[in-house]
Amino acid sequence: MALIHYITQIQIDFGAIGLLAQECERIGITRPLVVTDAGVKAAGIVQRVLEQLRPGCEAVIYDGTPSNPTEAAMREAMRLYSEYRCDGIIAVGGGSPIDLAKGVAVCATHDGPLRQFAAIEGGVARITAATAPVIAIPTTAGTGSEVGRGAVLILDDGRKVGVLSPYLVPRVAICDPELTLGLPPMLTAATGMDAIAHCLETFMAPAFNPPADGIALDGLRRAWLHIERARRDPQDRAARLAMMSASMQGALAFQKGLGCVHSLSHALGGLMPTLHHGTLNAVLLPAVIRFNAGAPSMQADDKLARIALAMGLSEASAIAPAITDMNRRLGLPAGLREMGVDPALFPRVIDYALADHCHKTNPREASAEDYLALLQASL
Repeated sequence: MALIHYITQIQIDFGAIGLLAQECERIGITRPLVVTDAGVKAAGIVQRVLEQLRPGCEAVIYDGTPSNPTEAAMREAMRLYSEYRCDGIIAVGGGSPIDLAKGVAVCATHDGPLRQFAAIEGGVARITAATAPVIAIPTTAGTGSEVGRGAVLILDDGRKVGVLSPYLVPRVAICDPELTLGLPPMLTAATGMDAIAHCLETFMAPAFNPPADGIALDGLRRAWLHIERARRDPQDRAARLAMMSASMQGALAFQKGLGCVHSLSHALGGLMPTLHHGTLNAVLLPAVIRFNAGAPSMQADDKLARIALAMGLSEASAIAPAITDMNRRLGLPAGLREMGVDPALFPRVIDYALADHCHKTNPREASAEDYLALLQASL
């Protein structure tokens, strides 16, 4: 039996942030913890969010989210949630603040450390309806965490793990492309390739979910057509709307599963927290696409031909080279070595990747030797 469940409410358009007050009232949030990062706050976006709240809605701000959210940062935010008796969370930023907010939503309402809620520790069944409500307001077009059922955080022991549950899906996603107009070109490129990776990987995943496949292919088409425009002209409103939609669509679709790109990028990001997740995905994609090409599920559904069509390519063999060329045109690194990754780290990366929750949903199961070859091909 295939279970297909899309449940959250999405408000998407220029000016959608103006709906925040009514959404807080609908959900019952009167004392929100606003989870964000220093950059988003410095850009004035947090102030714009606070101005949308009704008088009497008492908000407290946590702006210490690191680029890769950690268990330690989550505890700091939890302390504010408890101290100010918050009744919900408004996450403002990219995937890092939104994922951190989800970690707070679970750990502030359940006993025990974050580790016990990780999917690889059997944590899915431990997360209940007691999870605090989250309103997610993305300021980048990449992770799609605003509609996802998971959060990726770095534990105190250094592992980068997924915390997964239907209860983690934000109660509402407010996707306002206006908030992305000032996004710097390189961050636009890196987060945009993250969205493309989500659309590609979830479409390649073998689970039966035709709605997810359709959403992923449409998101891929939008992102592929508009990512260079958004990078070149930060004020291009049509491109910004297309990228925000593609980001959201990729995450709606990846309820179906991801694959080796993400098991490797999670492992690398855990061991080298300064690496950008979207950039890692961009660099790893070509090798993984070539690795997946021979999987029976890929051939049975003619998936590579359908991907090529969505990207406007004439043949399936052009997909991986087109992604490599797109990375070059966007100004992203050509490989892992350029990002500072030392091959001496590969054995640990492989151990983490084999344990990652995305490992089993790749269309072709990778061995340790396969992961080594993928890493070497991505150097």
